[in-house]
Amino acid sequence: MTGARNTRFPFGVAVLLGTWGLTRLGLLLFVAKVYVFPGPDVTSDVSVIYHGWYEVLSRGFFPLHDVTWQYPPGAALAILSPGLLPFLDYPHAFFVLAFVADLVVFGLLLYAGSRPGRTLRGAWVWMIGVPLLGPTVYARYDLMVTAVAVAALLAGAGRPRVMGALTGIGAMVKVWPVLLLLAAVRRRAWAWAAATATGIAALFWATMPGAFAFLAFQRDRGTEVESLGALVFHVARHHGWNGRVLLNYGSVEFVGHYVDEVSTAALVLTALAFGWLLLWRLRVKRFLPHTLADAAFVAVLMFITTSRVISPQYLVWLVGIAAVCLCFRASRMPVPAVLVLVACFVTVLEFPTWFGDVVNSTWLGITLLFLRNGLLVVASVLAARELWRSTVSRPEPELPAQAAPTRETLASS
Repeated sequence: MTGARNTRFPFGVAVLLGTWGLTRLGLLLFVAKVYVFPGPDVTSDVSVIYHGWYEVLSRGFFPLHDVTWQYPPGAALAILSPGLLPFLDYPHAFFVLAFVADLVVFGLLLYAGSRPGRTLRGAWVWMIGVPLLGPTVYARYDLMVTAVAVAALLAGAGRPRVMGALTGIGAMVKVWPVLLLLAAVRRRAWAWAAATATGIAALFWATMPGAFAFLAFQRDRGTEVESLGALVFHVARHHGWNGRVLLNYGSVEFVGHYVDEVSTAALVLTALAFGWLLLWRLRVKRFLPHTLADAAFVAVLMFITTSRVISPQYLVWLVGIAAVCLCFRASRMPVPAVLVLVACFVTVLEFPTWFGDVVNSTWLGITLLFLRNGLLVVASVLAARELWRSTVSRPEPELPAQAAPTRETLASS
């Protein structure tokens, strides 16, 4: 029996590696435009917007007067990184680095999944989820941020300083990785995250003008056409609402009557999500080995679902964290993770494939948005319920409550 298991394991890894290689080759061929993916050109952000930012940042300034720059100062590191490959033009260098970030995440998940008590399900989730989002995933720097977040979560409770430092870096590149600390109980993780983020922020503030101009630009964003709140206006357009769709603050947004009210409602939903997460943090009784990743998955899922903007590349954050969750055999997130993978497939249909239908509020576009956003809502509810049940309501069946690690034992270790 042992010999049989040893034979099957390498074969499974070989299938996983081969499938990963084929899918990533396909993504590279699409972003290199050897083959044309249906819908608008998703690589234009790299060749036009990112490249333009690169020219400004390389002169020692942030894009002060560009309202599409809505990122914390550490994002400059991602935008400038293609300069590390001077033998390639900017777009192709960016795509290569996105591929490398993808490979790093895959390697980390393979290593984590091969350890005792772990599983390769996480590597499979990553292998499947990334290509389901289409070439957009290689044409945005979110993949690089996700690589940092995955590394931070895998460092986990065993290396709180490493986790904290990586989380601080990630938060300075795109804010959301700060949510990874939700279930961190060791003060060192929080301290290192704060120190790292503060150090990066201070460095950019002292050396590059306009490091925090993004705060005003982010505040003024409206309701993006792919968000949960946008469904109100997509349907309303068929019943006489005369608002418009415009490229506004770097995304395609609705403009017109009641948009401000819906945007405010989205912020209220986000605040309610934050309140639920805070309540969970105060009520949690058991911190199990997978709780850190499960809680991070729930937090990011809730904040994406309630956001005024749900850009397609945001889902790669969920794929990465779901993959870390499923590295643990006892994780309670398999069903929400599958729902996220299905949402990734629907996402590539609404953008870029039929994005024209979304912008024009055709019934095809509305149906795709209802499916994608509905899947995210259901995944959020199920994931939150499972997190609460496994850490607050009742003990895990795999680990009796009296033997489960507590807040005090983890904090003192």
